[in-house]
Amino acid sequence: MGALFTTILTGPAFAQDGAKPSDAVDPFIGTGGEGHTFPGAVAPFGMVQLSPDTDTSCVIRTCYGHAAGYRYDDPTIEGFSHTHFSGAGHSDLGDILVMPVSGDSVPMDPGTPAAPGYRSRFSHATEVAKPGYYAVTLDGPGVRAEMTAGTRIGVHRYSFPKGKAAHIVVDLRSSLYNYPGKILWSGLHMRDDGVLTGFRETRGWAPGRKLYFAMRFSAPLVGHALVNREKDIAYKGFQGPGRGSDALAEKLGQALEARLDFGQLDAPLEVKVGISGVDEAGALANLDSEPGGFDAVRTKTQGDWDTALGAVKFEAAAPMRRIFATALYHSLLAPSVWSDSDGRYRGPDDQVHQADGFTVRSTFSLWDTFRAEHPLLTLIQPEKTNTDIVRSLIASQRHSPDGILPVWQFAGRETWTMIGYHAVPVIADAYMKGIGGFDADAALQAMVASADRASYGGLGEYIQRGYVPIDKEPEAASKTVEYAYDDWTIARMARRMGKTEIAERFEKRAGNWRNSFDAKTGWLRARLANGAFRTPFDPTAINYGSDYTEGNAWQYSWFVPQDQAGLFRLLGGDAKTVKKLDAMFEFDNSKVDYSHAEDIAGLIGQYIHGNEPSHHVAYLYNYAGAPWRTQERLGQIVASQYGAKPEGLSGNDDLGQMSAWLVFTALGFYPVAPGSNEYVIGRPFLSQATLALPSGKQFAIRTDNLSDANPYIRSVTLNGTPLTRSYLRDDEIRQGGELRFVMGAQPNKAWGKGAKARPFSSSTAGSNGPARKGTRRRGDDPTTRR
Repeated sequence: MGALFTTILTGPAFAQDGAKPSDAVDPFIGTGGEGHTFPGAVAPFGMVQLSPDTDTSCVIRTCYGHAAGYRYDDPTIEGFSHTHFSGAGHSDLGDILVMPVSGDSVPMDPGTPAAPGYRSRFSHATEVAKPGYYAVTLDGPGVRAEMTAGTRIGVHRYSFPKGKAAHIVVDLRSSLYNYPGKILWSGLHMRDDGVLTGFRETRGWAPGRKLYFAMRFSAPLVGHALVNREKDIAYKGFQGPGRGSDALAEKLGQALEARLDFGQLDAPLEVKVGISGVDEAGALANLDSEPGGFDAVRTKTQGDWDTALGAVKFEAAAPMRRIFATALYHSLLAPSVWSDSDGRYRGPDDQVHQADGFTVRSTFSLWDTFRAEHPLLTLIQPEKTNTDIVRSLIASQRHSPDGILPVWQFAGRETWTMIGYHAVPVIADAYMKGIGGFDADAALQAMVASADRASYGGLGEYIQRGYVPIDKEPEAASKTVEYAYDDWTIARMARRMGKTEIAERFEKRAGNWRNSFDAKTGWLRARLANGAFRTPFDPTAINYGSDYTEGNAWQYSWFVPQDQAGLFRLLGGDAKTVKKLDAMFEFDNSKVDYSHAEDIAGLIGQYIHGNEPSHHVAYLYNYAGAPWRTQERLGQIVASQYGAKPEGLSGNDDLGQMSAWLVFTALGFYPVAPGSNEYVIGRPFLSQATLALPSGKQFAIRTDNLSDANPYIRSVTLNGTPLTRSYLRDDEIRQGGELRFVMGAQPNKAWGKGAKARPFSSSTAGSNGPARKGTRRRGDDPTTRR
């Protein structure tokens, strides 16, 4: 297996000592291929993601490859907009596009790469991307463009060629995920002090999304024009108040642009922009809440990044150092700040609310991020970050017209994309780990309300029958097992809180995964309302809207994170389970066509690392007493699915999930079942690492004999004591200490083999599982293995 590690572990070792943590990050990783990340400027969890858009001309699903606005292989830049997703599988945002223009003529349309208007060609050789900073030279206007961002602001700096007039085009028509009529209404207002404010309401992935901005310039305007281009578009759509105003100081409509003229400048032009989901006054207040010009904002944001990234100090060989640092960076972009500097925010009911003592977060890609992204934040971010996340989820449910926790939410608006109610494990995992600062009773009520919402995703049928029937609801097999896992996390939290009735009800529901598992064939399958499994059946088939969500039976038959031991018994025991896991990774796909499925990327047999349902599967060998097989598979995955290049992510980063998987895996352990307070040990890819924990303590990971030739764990010690089990407890990490791996050329097949050495499963740990010591809080009930 040694050859699998060549591209990851060879090369000289680099330490972070003497260098800033941000120096190792390469924001271009993931901007090519299927990563869907952006290279632009953003602060940790920032509301503003100021980044170049290389193409916004695509429509609806053809925007998939440009979901982040920027694609590395595009030759031109259309402009710089202020909101972007990092690695989403769906496009939207791209708000408030700004583009510099020089000379006497000012084109007001972007044009095409072949016939540019304000669009410009560029060379990657002129690009610089670092945490909180992006720069590029635009060939067309001859302008050096630089970007930085604070929490709620973005700052542009444009160096125009001498002797040429400087102009800025602000285009409110431009956005990602375009189609006629997306812009429901927009406005531009040139204020007496030269500040440009405005807004727009869009109907895209999230309906009725409102965004406001305020834009201030470092040089005075010598002229401007606010232009309504509606005569050039066929769709008229929403008719709002004030339509058709011809006043130079204000313009309302659906296709607005501003031309801003500055004459010839002797110094770079700085454009400082604040945004808000509340109103223009909020955007102005946000603009003023982070003082200073370009350099001051850049310096502060770089410091913020060095603090955030410094939570993990590590040493690794090149290129793993670059891959790991960038993965850590990508895991700290979302969920993004959504409330204004005064605490106001727009909720899912489209009303303005006031946050009481916490910062509201949005951009919740929960089907993806409950798995590793949120568990990672509980270890490497201050408790306040995690408290803010939980309080934001609770507040969203309270304001939701549907009474449900967020599913896939951004800018306070619900998209109803993906399945499950995966805000539930995020809350439960935080609570079980002792993270406080929120009302646990209110949280549990919100979790139960979401799980009992009969009108959502076949839940009524699930509650009545114990499974979701495929002739009543699409993607029924996936929904059944994901609901069952979510239910288990409700039971875990309720049991810890002493809410026995709730705990027992949801412990029973957590076993519903069995109702869609066909023990005769060994597959998770969709069942009809009459109880029969649907036929015909092909475990390799992937058809959206069918039995499974972005996957097939090969991936979803392993999704029982709360009770892998129970699943393995149905499969016939350890040997048969290992054989089936091997068959998944070694499956011959030569006769399988997945070209119709956008999210199916990064295949290793039927293991699909580019999408989330597979992410825990390599760790399942541990549950069958064969951790050495997990170690082999992880080497195979890391070497083939990650790289220090623009195409370095095999699939969508999905708001940090792909990156968080790599961070955990490189450290040597992974949260297979968030809510269990355990991490399954894999194998490390770093020579050493130290976690600066929220408590102020440190947890060190040391790896002896790490090399291409030594891919296997020979032994593990925790604080100097041999560790013979293949899992870590959360409290063991939070107490601080040292985890030491000794690597070797041959596997230690005895390590982690015994039944008591295996990770948590509810059916072997007792109904109150895990029946082990874990992080405990006020009033916790003591539990022991039985």
